[in-house]
Amino acid sequence: MIGVYDPRLAIEGQGPPLILVAGLDGTGLLFYRQVPLLARAFRVTTYALRDAATTMRQLVADLEEVVDGVAQRNERVIIVGESFGGALAMSFALDLPHRIRGLVVLNSFPHVVPQWRLRAAIGALRAMPWGAMKIVRRVTASRLHSRLTHRRERERFMQLTARASREGYINRLRILTEYDIRDRLTDLDVPTLFLAADEDHLVPSVTQARFMAGRVPGSVLRVLAGHGHNCLLSPDLDLGAIVGTWSAAWRVDGGR
Repeated sequence: MIGVYDPRLAIEGQGPPLILVAGLDGTGLLFYRQVPLLARAFRVTTYALRDAATTMRQLVADLEEVVDGVAQRNERVIIVGESFGGALAMSFALDLPHRIRGLVVLNSFPHVVPQWRLRAAIGALRAMPWGAMKIVRRVTASRLHSRLTHRRERERFMQLTARASREGYINRLRILTEYDIRDRLTDLDVPTLFLAADEDHLVPSVTQARFMAGRVPGSVLRVLAGHGHNCLLSPDLDLGAIVGTWSAAWRVDGGR
């Protein structure tokens, strides 16, 4: 359960409400570079995913509580979801489209294949000493970060993700074993922007984004050239400018 005064929730800026939904780490802390940029035009909310949640439905309900807490009466929000957070954001949009003004999905997917990789990851997380996760993050850094991301940002990534729990990782991976919205994409009825990094070596983001954009009515696809999976830490990516330009365009065109 998440309320507006929950210490896991932070709000910055003035303007239309925008909620950032965390990826697999669930901390909500990795948006630190982008929050000030978004806060120039939006009232930006970040929050931590509930580690004990074992279903997507529970996480959707948590996100609804966040929306209730930060939006004014009958006010709709822009939701930005990254990776796992994109899956959660799309699930929310399918269940509660009347709560959303716009949806931004970054480096995400409608289903994970092959499934054996998820099960292997769950088994490995259960078996290994949790202290070894720091080593795993360092070894896999080249698969996660944009090549232009500065070393100090990579170090901060290590520090912030150290707060992620084994329980949270495992539960979210389990949720992905049951997650499949491929047949529901045509039902997404909100203005949607798909962002995909072309050097993402963790998720085939461009392929997945093209698949989704081809099925979501009226959606827009933008490829982030030269970026990796954790592109929000990159010094030359301004999510505030991207979302601001996109949202202004669909408002002018008659979007909600």
